[in-house]
Amino acid sequence: MFIRVLGAGAGGGLPQWNCGCTICAAARQGRIPDLTQSSVAVSAGGKEWVLLNASPDLRVQLQATEVLHPSGIRESPLRAVVVTNGDVDHVAGLLSLREKTAFGLFATSATLDVLAANPVFGVLDPELVTRHRIAMDEAFMPLPGLTVTAYTVPGKVPLYMEGEGFAEGPETRQLGEQTIGLRIESAAGVFHYVPGCADLPDWLCNRLTEADVLFFDGTVWVDDDMLRSGTGKKTGARMGHMAMSGPDGSLARLAYLRGRRVYIHINNTNPVLMPESPERAQLAAAGWELAHDGMEIAL
Repeated sequence: MFIRVLGAGAGGGLPQWNCGCTICAAARQGRIPDLTQSSVAVSAGGKEWVLLNASPDLRVQLQATEVLHPSGIRESPLRAVVVTNGDVDHVAGLLSLREKTAFGLFATSATLDVLAANPVFGVLDPELVTRHRIAMDEAFMPLPGLTVTAYTVPGKVPLYMEGEGFAEGPETRQLGEQTIGLRIESAAGVFHYVPGCADLPDWLCNRLTEADVLFFDGTVWVDDDMLRSGTGKKTGARMGHMAMSGPDGSLARLAYLRGRRVYIHINNTNPVLMPESPERAQLAAAGWELAHDGMEIAL
């Protein structure tokens, strides 16, 4: 199995277009790498690929990834897209795939309903782009040699769907089809992809034990990263993401895992992006890696 990180950043990427925080400034000055918005490509043999989430930066990401370049006139090695939720940073890139090339689009009923309700996604020709509804805990094969099983994780509806009077709290972080994780298996091993997660209950921790490679939600270091950086008031929990640090954070909750562990979907305000920061040192000491654009993993 081949795993290629097309983008490792959260919504807005790094540097974010309207942000002058210390971390974005470091990226603009070339002191740390830029990050496009999160998306991953996976292949069983390196010839045909499935895309996990379609970020707004997808056209640039495809251009930067040679194995995803066209193999002929209007012939792409990209055969399928699997979407884990309806967030803008996971579905907007679908609009860059509208140029009359066939592929399969896999998502939950909840996410497909979101796409169907917005007429702009009608530019994906239904005669070429087949929409497949994912059922929880039922395996499917988007490509020969890759078996994918989706499962619910604690999450919330996309911010743009909240409506008036929405108040974030534990009761809003529900299980359902709004946010899913993916178990991807080939003859080489098992890869779990969970770019958005609001909590890690015991049953989910246990499920991740089998992962040879885990990509997990790395949006914020602490819940109030944005407040501390002076960039906003939204907390990680408000956006449907749990913190890395703290007794209930993902570093502590997943400390028992023995497979390769990689954080992805990293927000521009997360201090782990600074190589010399104590937060980065703590992450490394715990055995975790930080995803970066162009990262390659082979199982």
